Amino acid sequence: MSLKETLEALQCHFTWELESSRSKLLVLRDQLDDVGPQEGNCWLGHIFNLQGFVHFRLGSEKDARRCLGKAAEAFRQIRNTVSDEGPWLVVNYGNMAWLHFLLGDTRQSHAYVSQVWGGGCKHLAFPNVLRCVHVAECLLQVEFLLREHPPPEELHAEVMAEKAWTLMNFGFKRKPLAVDYFQRAIRLQPDMVEWNTSRVLALDSTLQMADPGQEDDVTNQMRDALEKDPNNLYLAALYLHKRAKRGEQIMKEARNLARRVLQRCASSYSGIRPMLRLYREYLSTDEAIDLAKAALERNPDSRYLKSSAATCYKWKLFTEQDSRLRQSLIDRATSLLKEAIPLYSDSLAMEMDLASINAKSSHQQDRAEADRIYSKLLEADLDPRQVQRLYNGYAKYLHYYRQDSQQSIQYHMRAAGILEPSRHRRNSIAILERIVQQNRNHMCAELTAFLDQLEA
Repeated sequence: MSLKETLEALQCHFTWELESSRSKLLVLRDQLDDVGPQEGNCWLGHIFNLQGFVHFRLGSEKDARRCLGKAAEAFRQIRNTVSDEGPWLVVNYGNMAWLHFLLGDTRQSHAYVSQVWGGGCKHLAFPNVLRCVHVAECLLQVEFLLREHPPPEELHAEVMAEKAWTLMNFGFKRKPLAVDYFQRAIRLQPDMVEWNTSRVLALDSTLQMADPGQEDDVTNQMRDALEKDPNNLYLAALYLHKRAKRGEQIMKEARNLARRVLQRCASSYSGIRPMLRLYREYLSTDEAIDLAKAALERNPDSRYLKSSAATCYKWKLFTEQDSRLRQSLIDRATSLLKEAIPLYSDSLAMEMDLASINAKSSHQQDRAEADRIYSKLLEADLDPRQVQRLYNGYAKYLHYYRQDSQQSIQYHMRAAGILEPSRHRRNSIAILERIVQQNRNHMCAELTAFLDQLEA
């Protein structure tokens, strides 16, 4: 068996078919950075592992090495061990083996392969392999290990859990598979509370078009998961939102939870963003703004909190009638967005927000800037899902701010014509269907034929 064949048999990020566009990888890098190295985060090792893979795919060998090294140390701290053995290190060793192989260091690659079969999976140590100097000798040792200790047919629970967590970060289509891997891992190790929490979060994110029965079932599973994981404030915020949606009175609990979230708000996993959405939808936008301001005061340099606060000002802006207050909100929101946008690799959503906010300004130069922003975005090199989002947003911009309904329809059709499942595509299709139902536009016949073709 060649080294390449051996590597392809490993369970790690390089063999999990995680291919994504560069823009998706840049977004993921930003998202992982926003989670941050939060002390006590049970997924810290997994975060560093994924960061290492993403950095390598983006061409940064130095950052890839740094993150994969941090992953191994994080796993040792989380598992409270100084050992270089253990199934939780299997994916990390596999990543390191691939990294060294792709960088041309076959000796080190062989050494990490031997750790996977000899240390990580079988809990055995083969120091003679690590001391090998010659590539040929290493390869013979690895082949011996594989004959004597073939890879198990069933993945270890730790490996399945890490694979599940990783898949959660690679789009809506991978979420059901993530749920399945979590379920399989939990059956083998039912005491791993964090696995069950993440399984419920993954399951909830698959319910974009769920019926009420499914929604209730997931809400009950959230309740059960929170009883076992009471310090997970992100889960707590989502569960409160579910209860509010049911019509329960959650005001007092929400304010108590917000105080706890503020203690951790530097991380995107603190629960701050779902708390802001909860405040906006079931308490008040003013209280959401106060919460965002308090979080930003604690962490004034946080790009994540700047964008979150700007979103709150945007919410308030779209309901405010006083022109002076509106302009004040516009100025504050645009200021925060202009600070946050350069700090992100992918700022499409924020730039679209900036355009929409500028379009409501009383200043002509701001409204002209909105047009310039969209002109620039429409010429940008974006992946299909980004283009879909852009077309959906631009269609609304044309309708509401430029009163150009015909062009708006054209861009909704463009968004719907991109065959990627997303809420933006569904929204554009719903708008087009509503136009047909109203039967007031000369394009109704064309739209009917277009929608029929989408369903074919």
